[in-house]
Amino acid sequence: MDAVKIIQDIVIILAVSLPIIFIFKRLHIPSIVGFLIAGMIIGPFGFKLIKGINQIEVMAEVGVILLLFTIGLEVSFSQFKKIKRFLLIAGGFQVIGTIIFGALLFTLFIPSINQAIFLGMLLSLSSTAIVLKLLSERGELYSPQGKISLGILIFQDLAIVPMFFLLPLLKEDSSLSFTDVSIKLLVAFGALATILILSKFLIPKMMYQLAKLRMKDAFTIGTILILLGSAYLTHSLGLSFALGAFIAGLILAESDYHSQILSDMLPLKDAFNSIFFVSVGLLLNIQFVIDFPLLIIGATIAVILLKSSIIILVVLYLKYPFRIALVTGLGLAQIGEFAFVLAQAGTGFNLISGAYYNVFLATSIFTMILTPFLIKLSPMLGFISNEILAVKSTADESIEKLKGHVIIAGYGLNGRNLSRVLKETGIKYVIIEMNPETVKVEKAKGESIVYGDISKEEVLKSVNIEGAKTLVFSISDPITTKRALSTVKRLNPKLYIVVRTRFVSEIEELNKLGADSIIPEEFETSLEIFRKVLQNYHIPLNIIMKQAALLRQESYMLLREPEAISSFIHLDEILAEGITETYYVNEDNPHSNRSLSEIHLRAETEATIIAIVRDGKTISNPTGKESIMAHDTLVITGTHQSVDKAINILNGQPL
Repeated sequence: MDAVKIIQDIVIILAVSLPIIFIFKRLHIPSIVGFLIAGMIIGPFGFKLIKGINQIEVMAEVGVILLLFTIGLEVSFSQFKKIKRFLLIAGGFQVIGTIIFGALLFTLFIPSINQAIFLGMLLSLSSTAIVLKLLSERGELYSPQGKISLGILIFQDLAIVPMFFLLPLLKEDSSLSFTDVSIKLLVAFGALATILILSKFLIPKMMYQLAKLRMKDAFTIGTILILLGSAYLTHSLGLSFALGAFIAGLILAESDYHSQILSDMLPLKDAFNSIFFVSVGLLLNIQFVIDFPLLIIGATIAVILLKSSIIILVVLYLKYPFRIALVTGLGLAQIGEFAFVLAQAGTGFNLISGAYYNVFLATSIFTMILTPFLIKLSPMLGFISNEILAVKSTADESIEKLKGHVIIAGYGLNGRNLSRVLKETGIKYVIIEMNPETVKVEKAKGESIVYGDISKEEVLKSVNIEGAKTLVFSISDPITTKRALSTVKRLNPKLYIVVRTRFVSEIEELNKLGADSIIPEEFETSLEIFRKVLQNYHIPLNIIMKQAALLRQESYMLLREPEAISSFIHLDEILAEGITETYYVNEDNPHSNRSLSEIHLRAETEATIIAIVRDGKTISNPTGKESIMAHDTLVITGTHQSVDKAINILNGQPL
């Protein structure tokens, strides 16, 4: 009977999930928000379609395990190195600061200091699933606020481990001392380090053997075994299931198989995650919310203000502009999914119960629901705050006197490459960057770089925007780019502006805002593929370049709108024409020291060797008696097809 009940509940959840995904996608709201609302509606406090949630909680736990596993796959150890400053400083200060200030605040309402500390721990955790999904959809994962958010979220996910171990110590009648808990923590982390080291060597070898079998089902089952096995192993040491899954993901992220593993696991993760967030919604007592609306509203606002304020202070301490601090703070102002897991564990130690538990659930769910709207609103609030604060850049007098120079917004990979080329060609440039550490390091190297926000008029004036000739946006922040474009065009209407964008949908808007050249990453990848394929068919380079230029001149219209009138040159006509190709003879060439008559190249392919370049001298119209020597360069003429056949024969390949 229980099995039938579980299947019935799953059917209800999945049946509700499908329309929610569709509707919320059309509304541009994350489906996670819909799952929370759906749980509230169909749960035991709503229409009672699902009355018991014990079985659902087990599947929700699997959802958390899969979530952490895929996060580990997407982050990897190499990512830790890139964001270690945000991970340790921003993450550490945020978690510790929120626990301290949260606990102090809760002591005003709760007599027990232990319970206040526990509630502070719950408050310190944000939603990794919601925030990373929103940042990814907005193309801001690699923006300053994206990197800071990622560092803080990863630290929070790791901090859940010591939090679990502190629960017995926080219990009012606990017989454990701080020393006992410290020893348990050291033993657990020691065992964890041992697992990590062993897994680093064993897991890649296991995946290699599974891949060698060339059986998709064996590969998938083996991956799930490693995932659940790692989760079970950490749980047996007193740690969480999710931590073991996260470690397995981190290790596999460094392997050659992470892309395939990610593609296999994502459908499972999405399905179980929907169950997890619906199960959270099931827990909410709607009648409690109706009875105490002002309490819930006040608690929700208080949580958002407290968390965002602490994160804003932390980001400002890292010397980022107030706009970045505000966007990051509002983005992480919710209470996350691991707080629910920790809260359920805390009920076993009498750290939260009754009305406090209902307030926590309601507040957490409403902060999650509000997150997409806060993230959408935060850039506008950030820009307004910047106007009020009037933050100035650190440009010096020599930069302010530049004329006809290039302004580079952002010093990531694209910005670095561009500055290197400009330096080699002698073109003057200045970089505007918002990472204070990058500015400090590069300035010490003599780089022409200033700290500031490209969207700020004062910053633009400090690098003499009126006298500049070109501006290149190489930042991964579409909102800042759009905001800055209008300001730039007002200050210097003649400025030539190049914009990099990840999304095709932004081309039209960027054009209207005044961008002269827009480089969408998706289409540039398509052009590179197109160029490589045509080169393989020996299409002349000038023809390839002409086709690429036509696509760019028309703002990629042919790629954006398949029904657009094509301006392509008919490549089938080019393929039918004759070409001339060169072929270099390596020392290990199978035809080295053989005469042309022995090879029968013309008879086999209808292509002709019209010249041989040897030791800097040209042998024109060689006869059949002429031998091919190592290091010769052969000049071959014929149709595309015949030249391809000739090159295959010269390589020793059968026709």
